[in-house]
Amino acid sequence: MTRFALTIEFDGTPFFGLQRQKHGPSVQQSIEDALTRVTGEKAVLHSAGRTDTGVHALGMVSHVDLVKNIAPFRLMEALNAHLRPDPIAVIACRETEPEWHARFSCIGRRYLYRIVNRRAPLTLARNRAWQVAHDLDHEAMHRAAQALCGRHDFTTFRSVHCQAADPVKTLDRLDVVRARNDFGEEIHIHAEARSFLHHQVRSMVGCLKLVGAGSWREEQLAEALAAKDRSKLGLNAPPQGLYFVEARYSDDPQGD
Repeated sequence: MTRFALTIEFDGTPFFGLQRQKHGPSVQQSIEDALTRVTGEKAVLHSAGRTDTGVHALGMVSHVDLVKNIAPFRLMEALNAHLRPDPIAVIACRETEPEWHARFSCIGRRYLYRIVNRRAPLTLARNRAWQVAHDLDHEAMHRAAQALCGRHDFTTFRSVHCQAADPVKTLDRLDVVRARNDFGEEIHIHAEARSFLHHQVRSMVGCLKLVGAGSWREEQLAEALAAKDRSKLGLNAPPQGLYFVEARYSDDPQGD
């Protein structure tokens, strides 16, 4: 039995999330079906995180245990061939230690949220960003965001369906920057922590948008946090702007 670490990129638009679902297609189901076609085995995919319907990934890390003797490069190539036409790609694959676990060995997770700040309809970024037509003050958003950094009870920013035992998390980074590139004007929100609550990033982004639009005072973000009350949440951002960017490990199994 060999444990393989996979780095996966996917467009979450057609899926009901990463985790296998009873009521619709998932990224996990597509990859496990491809694994069966490649190896003949009913392997189970374990991943560093979960994603909601419509959320994307640039570098989701997963692992799978296989009996079949196959080189990592061959496994990656075969999986990518069998995953077509689903918008999923295995972009790295290597053997790892049997005790290493994609979820439980992870020491840090990084997300990106994209807001396209323009009036014209989205074309290339459709289903891949949140369009906000009116101007946003990204500097005010960034200043307000710093109140959420550190160790806090994030009940206000937690989905009512969250299954985590404890609402206390340590947020290592929450930066808001304006990006000007050939694709137009975007606001990028970078969030890093060891782990996140269900909907935590989207809930923080939604409230930051209210600050940027002038609907909330900067101090209201800290007040919402202190309330520890989901009813005090101003807005939950839509899923299509959210990307799982990176999972970090002390032994860096996906490194070069």
